[in-house]
Amino acid sequence: MSQQRTALDMGMGAQMARAWHIAAKDMRTYYLKPPLISWGILFPVVMVLAFYLRSPADIHEAAPGLVALTVLFGATSVEAVAIAFEKRIGAMERLVMAPISIHALLIGKALSGVVFGIATGILIWLISSLIWGLPLAPLGALATIALGSTTFALMGVLISLMMREVFDAMTVSNLIRFPMVFLCGVFVPLSAMHPILQRVAAFLPLTYTVDALRGLSAMGAVHPLGINLAAMAAFAVMLYVAALKLMEYRLEDLL
Repeated sequence: MSQQRTALDMGMGAQMARAWHIAAKDMRTYYLKPPLISWGILFPVVMVLAFYLRSPADIHEAAPGLVALTVLFGATSVEAVAIAFEKRIGAMERLVMAPISIHALLIGKALSGVVFGIATGILIWLISSLIWGLPLAPLGALATIALGSTTFALMGVLISLMMREVFDAMTVSNLIRFPMVFLCGVFVPLSAMHPILQRVAAFLPLTYTVDALRGLSAMGAVHPLGINLAAMAAFAVMLYVAALKLMEYRLEDLL
């Protein structure tokens, strides 16, 4: 009986339930706290207002990039520091020692960022559709925002696993995010960028989120929607595998 119970506890359904409890705990702990408010909410809003004040007539064309910017910062603001912070206070030790697989632990740590990125991205997309008349395109927008949120949340988890201190994690996160903001077509379409910068942008996941949203907004995308979604899925898989391998390699450091 005990062996059957152990097998049941380690089943996929039980593991995913535990992953969700980890994500729910992170939401209760970190949501509406200074790092999330400043970087996940206020920063995208300030960028939108700054762009609007500079050129109100161009805000319609920049709206897809601003939605992608919101998804990027919403999904990474907590993920990039959560594991580093919990290693410092010993919370990760309890999670590692719990009866949970390393896959479920990784999914649980990324899931809160995915949820927040999707929620904020969809909200801004709906507002953009109502105010600036962008096509709603619900299925395409949901798929793009969900894949983008998953990719960026996993990127944040990977950064947090790499760093030992919260300050270091925040610094590296910003060093990665800010170049992407200016290289991935958020404010300047890819077609208008220098060819060398276009080649650099091809290796950045935010590029495909912005391009997909521009295509859904009928503003001219570089790639078809299917290619953009496939590229985001590929980035998500690569980041998941990298984070999983790093978590396995540094398992003792988490204790």
